[in-house]
Amino acid sequence: MPRVTVACSPAAREVFEQVLDVAPGATVRDAVMASGLAQALPGLDWASLSPGIWGRAVAWDQAVRDLDRVELCRPLTVDPKVARRERFRQQGVRGTGLFANRRKGGKAGY
Repeated sequence: MPRVTVACSPAAREVFEQVLDVAPGATVRDAVMASGLAQALPGLDWASLSPGIWGRAVAWDQAVRDLDRVELCRPLTVDPKVARRERFRQQGVRGTGLFANRRKGGKAGY
């Protein structure tokens, strides 16, 4: 019997993780349903989350193999590029923050 891990983070700093044995030929959907996620987090619409195995997006009908880690990913709330620009803008001029401590002889920005 394949042993898989089902992991989900419904909110920041909150993690659901369950290791379970599934029947041979079980799909991602079967593993999530067998994990008890719906009972542990009744308010979570897990079917709307994006499934993945070891960080790679897969379909719900993808078969799981032994030692797979099934992950349910929330949609991004902020575009990472926009968040980086905002953090950089808050740091101020290049002489402060991230760029304040340079290596001796190093170029600006490194």
